[in-house]
Amino acid sequence: MTKNTMNALTQDTLGDPGVLYEAEVARPEPGIGQILVAVHAAGLNPTDWKHRESGLFLGEPPFTLGWDVSGVVEAVGLGVSLFVPGDEVFGMLPYPYGAGSHAEYVAGPARAFVPKPAALDHVEAGALPLAALTAWQALVDNAQVAPGQRVLVHSAAGGVGHLAVQIAKARGAYVIGTASAAKHDFVRGLGADEVIDYRTADFVAETQDIDVVLDSLGGDNCLRSLEVLKPGGILVSILPEKWDVVPGRARELGVRARFMLVEHDQAGMAGVAALAASGQLRAHVSGTYSLAEAAKAHAEGETGRVTGKLVFTVRP
Repeated sequence: MTKNTMNALTQDTLGDPGVLYEAEVARPEPGIGQILVAVHAAGLNPTDWKHRESGLFLGEPPFTLGWDVSGVVEAVGLGVSLFVPGDEVFGMLPYPYGAGSHAEYVAGPARAFVPKPAALDHVEAGALPLAALTAWQALVDNAQVAPGQRVLVHSAAGGVGHLAVQIAKARGAYVIGTASAAKHDFVRGLGADEVIDYRTADFVAETQDIDVVLDSLGGDNCLRSLEVLKPGGILVSILPEKWDVVPGRARELGVRARFMLVEHDQAGMAGVAALAASGQLRAHVSGTYSLAEAAKAHAEGETGRVTGKLVFTVRP
């Protein structure tokens, strides 16, 4: 490699994890309002393997996936005043078209990043952005969770779910999570007040008078979640399945329903960073992988059994 090139994870075709490979590619340069970050760690999210397999929003490859970033500012573009080379930062690249963090360097808008809390190492910080911003934007921006409210978090041991439990608790909510029995102790350790085994219990029968539901499963789970909300309550879903019928059913029940996709958001990242710095928010990292182990990492993620997050470690 030269100073003008870097290693990046790429693919030429859509398909299973085997289509991923490392390649030497041109190193990006920061444009106006951008920073160039030397990537130390980058989280892996379900949207990564969905894009790898189907192209989803990005279309046909070649492309480099990855939206989570934790690293060190290498250079700044024209007009950037918030950061200087050497600053440790973390953030989420603009979703979906700003992908590219599964590489040694990435360029992105300066205002997609915030300073990395000293209390977090790069792996912990790299696990947070996309999943934590999803939870933050759902619970804080959309639902405006307030102290004493009852919040139901589906898939509470998953990437978004385990962070949503912590964010809701930090805002003073009473939190109920759904998870398999083997993960109940983990979810309680995050601060959940109740945990429901979705395999043996019906959450609709077990919960009522809920103020906020965060749904990350979609489909029938999303529809049925409307039934546990109190009048005026809100469901926020991050999957659009059955969204042709969900809003109408919500109106029938006198509740609200919103579908959202995560957006890069410096104010949200500042909120996430503050909670992390205070010890109220931590990503559980269940596995780390080098870029060379990308196929293994994607295959593990696709099992649907990961607790917390998987992270690529790009630099030591």
